[in-house]
Amino acid sequence: MSAQVLSGKVVAQAIKDECKAAAEELRAKGIAPKLGIVRVGEKDSDLAYERGATKTLTAAGVDVEVFAMPADVSQEDFDKKLQEVNDDPTVNGILMFLPLPKHLDEKKARNMLKPEKDIDGCTTGSQAGVYAGKDLGFPPCTAQASMEILKYYNIDLKGKKAAVIGRSLVIGRPVAMMLMNANATVTICHTKTVDVPSITREADVVIAASGQMESVTPEYLSEGQTVIDVGISWNDAKGKLCGDVDYDKAEPIVGAITPVPGGVGSVTTAVLCKHVIKACKAQNGL
Repeated sequence: MSAQVLSGKVVAQAIKDECKAAAEELRAKGIAPKLGIVRVGEKDSDLAYERGATKTLTAAGVDVEVFAMPADVSQEDFDKKLQEVNDDPTVNGILMFLPLPKHLDEKKARNMLKPEKDIDGCTTGSQAGVYAGKDLGFPPCTAQASMEILKYYNIDLKGKKAAVIGRSLVIGRPVAMMLMNANATVTICHTKTVDVPSITREADVVIAASGQMESVTPEYLSEGQTVIDVGISWNDAKGKLCGDVDYDKAEPIVGAITPVPGGVGSVTTAVLCKHVIKACKAQNGL
């Protein structure tokens, strides 16, 4: 029996429709929601995400302005530009592409952002909000996207066992806290965890976010599980994008699974849009 395919595109469209309606309401009040993208250099991955985000947000009625700086920008000039964007009352949310070039102080940059504009969970304030279960700042968009998929498909988390593979501040740790806030019992697995498959096999929900392409094989899985694959890598041998899960081998075993591409990544920019709208409303007392 085949697994249910948890299409991210369907979830993303539902969020985009919601954002478009909210943006129209804001514009009717004379308020234009706006995202500021801070980019240093011209990495292909940053440019690709920038294009996708601009297309998604513009279609939903959210303005986008890119604040691009050369890869060799000085610390002083970078700080000045970031503070200008931070203080710009027309910019409701800021997306800063990370990692920054090594000569720039990334820790300082993260915490220069105002938590109320930090729509991708960079700052310590936003992280504290996720860990405390408080509405302070915003969770990282990819972690939120994973939760949006579970919510859309009515995957019940209350009292269920969840295993998260990966402990990064971008995905693993925040999504583990969000699962816990949804009343799941969570285990975080990482590179030093002994016998990861024995843990993941017992879980009702598995979030694969290690960044290791197709590393989650059948021995990690069991029947009826829900698998959210956060990873995305180019597989030269197969000539296509693949996730952290070996999809072809996992799909006949599990109950539900996100595809790659077309899964979590599809929802991430829609969540970015949702966060900008929410930030705009809060900053305008709505």
